[in-house]
Amino acid sequence: MTPEDIASQRLTALEIKASFAEDLLDELNRVVIGQQQQIDALVRELTQLREQQQSGVAGNAARLTDDLPPHY
Repeated sequence: MTPEDIASQRLTALEIKASFAEDLLDELNRVVIGQQQQIDALVRELTQLREQQQSGVAGNAARLTDDLPPHY
């Protein structure tokens, strides 16, 4: 085997590894994008729940006395 053959084989092996690394990076980017979308959705939902809770707490004070049975 000549040095050119060895260099060619090594170059081919490196190109294959680079191709797999690029595919893996693309897949990881897709996963990160999906996770960020989930995080954004959860933050929006949490914000809505906090707003509902805060508005519900203010409204619950009046409702608690309304819900008492007549014998109190």
